Amino acid sequence: DLENGLFSGVNQKYNAGNPSISHRFLTAIVKGEPNHWAIRGGNAQSGGLGTFYNGVRPNVPGYNPMKKEGAIILGIGGDNSVGARGTFYEGVMTSGYPSDATENAVQANIVAAGYSTSTGGTQNGTLTPGSAISLRATTSGYTDRYIRHQNDQVLTSVITSSSSSLDKSDATWIVRSGLASGSCVSFESRNYPGDYLRHQNYQLYRQRDDGSALFAADATFCPQAGKSGQGTSFASYNFPTRFLRHYNNIVYIASNGGSNTFDNATAWNADVSWVVSQPWG
Repeated sequence: DLENGLFSGVNQKYNAGNPSISHRFLTAIVKGEPNHWAIRGGNAQSGGLGTFYNGVRPNVPGYNPMKKEGAIILGIGGDNSVGARGTFYEGVMTSGYPSDATENAVQANIVAAGYSTSTGGTQNGTLTPGSAISLRATTSGYTDRYIRHQNDQVLTSVITSSSSSLDKSDATWIVRSGLASGSCVSFESRNYPGDYLRHQNYQLYRQRDDGSALFAADATFCPQAGKSGQGTSFASYNFPTRFLRHYNNIVYIASNGGSNTFDNATAWNADVSWVVSQPWG
């Protein structure tokens, strides 16, 4: 944008090297040095960068050589207009003329960040059987942690949009009608169909449904209003005074006070309250 018009090459407006770009998230790069500049770009969600122009500067009076007025602004035209449309997420300005290799490495990092219109982890998940959900902790300082399975054990982990697809899947559960009671729910693993969230000796595991009445009872949880006043609390079907609780990042069915360390009454109301969220995986 050279004030008097848009230049996509040595000439104003369109040049034959321009691709048609319609990516939801776009990486855009413009770089210049004396009588030389380049435009590069690509899909910010996948793949590498293309080079759309690499050549001499436009032959426009006052622009070759360039004359700067002392300000560069990212994300908006210098005239503070509202002519552009879209969302500017982040940017960087460099000194000098970066190599294509440097920019390609930056693009790899951007893709790894996992920009998405469906980031998961938001509220408004549903406990309707068949729906996919994630369960987020509500305890202050732990609200970025979700119930997930790892090596068959059930614990909480920080899950974000940049987490691996495996971590996101491990933190995603399919709601089923309660195996022991249709008025309650059971949680089937998203990436291990037939495996359920199940307590054993008060600790939670991901285990295969063996068809037994004991398994069905251990894998059934009855939702009620969150004990802390937010979210949902899940009472064990066969130990109704015990609720799903995270303690030192491990998930148990815990009572409010008791002989076990995970029954500690401190923060119990918050620890047993969960936000039913949109699925990560």
